Amino acid sequence: MEGVWGEHIRGVLEAQTRADLNRRFISVTEVRGPEIEVEGRPVLLFSSNDYLGYTQHPALKQAAREAAEVWGTGSGASRLISGNLALYQDLEDEVARFKHTEAALVFATGFMANLGLIASLVGPGDLILSDALNHASLIDACRLSRAETRVMPHADPDANAAELRKIEKGRRVLLLTDAVFSMDGDVAPLAELAELAGKHEALLVIDDAHGTGVLGRKGRGSLEHLGIDPAGIVQVGTFSKALGSLGGFVAGPGLIIELLRNRARTLFYSTALPPSVLAVNRRALALIDEEPQVRFSLHENVRLLRAGLKEVGLRLLPGPAAIVPVLIGEAGPAVALAGELLRSGLFCPAIRPPTVPPGRSRLRLAVMAVHTPDHIQRAVDLIASAARRLRVLE
Repeated sequence: MEGVWGEHIRGVLEAQTRADLNRRFISVTEVRGPEIEVEGRPVLLFSSNDYLGYTQHPALKQAAREAAEVWGTGSGASRLISGNLALYQDLEDEVARFKHTEAALVFATGFMANLGLIASLVGPGDLILSDALNHASLIDACRLSRAETRVMPHADPDANAAELRKIEKGRRVLLLTDAVFSMDGDVAPLAELAELAGKHEALLVIDDAHGTGVLGRKGRGSLEHLGIDPAGIVQVGTFSKALGSLGGFVAGPGLIIELLRNRARTLFYSTALPPSVLAVNRRALALIDEEPQVRFSLHENVRLLRAGLKEVGLRLLPGPAAIVPVLIGEAGPAVALAGELLRSGLFCPAIRPPTVPPGRSRLRLAVMAVHTPDHIQRAVDLIASAARRLRVLE
């Protein structure tokens, strides 16, 4: 590619490489739960958001096969064009029951759910108070909405309270936060934010992608984990992490769900999910109740991994989720460590800017319920050994 475009693109890519921010896909040739093959070599997987191991669950595979036989392999168009499959209504009823909300609406992905939700709720003249570490989908949703957005210090309800006190009466305000932060693994101060929302007539929207199915006594997510009544709170979630499938959802007050049916462009300009995915999603929600021991195994694995990594002297960020971040610092050493680990048989890619702030690059270990104690000990040993070789850990 020549000319101004070729010159520009090559310059961008060269700058990415110089900053140790160049990205590439790693080819996975076989998956056997937490043991995979990368380009034909056996590797232990510690980076998947498949927290409960559901992507390989026999009941979910069976649900997909049966739905494809009855309904076919695709939906054909958006739900408003070719009709709303009964599978959709059944799934949305189950999501609302699962999340203890009045209603729910399913989107093609969690990213699409966030874009459609925020752009439908607010616009020019409205205000969003958005946590500094919110997921990229929330950041892009704020931009798309064209509402005024103020980026708030991470997990700081006092800062939100100070901003809310400045707002003129009658202005629509959205409090927007991840529930579990995807790179740090900590939980937002949701009780304090819910209280602020009620006091100032603001609307609290939380993205519980990494809490759903993992946190709470019954796996309902971050609100259940913290003992918070979900009434009046809008929850975004995904089927693509602990639930082992694909798709996103918004659960909350019926009035908001009705608004989304009429205004969410990412809903009615996107082809509907395939029937097999809808059936898997509904079956996965039922498995959360049927197999609580899987969630208990996950929590025990998180405890074991954290204890092992701390014992060898690695610096971890705290949090109750299945995300265990090992802080390295600069992007270069983090990339080198991840590469050394992959060569040694452990897959946990480095997380670098812009996904995390400069100087906060890390390994992001994701724990699965189907990891065995041997898997966890191997991961600890490999990380400690590689970190010492590269002088990341003295």
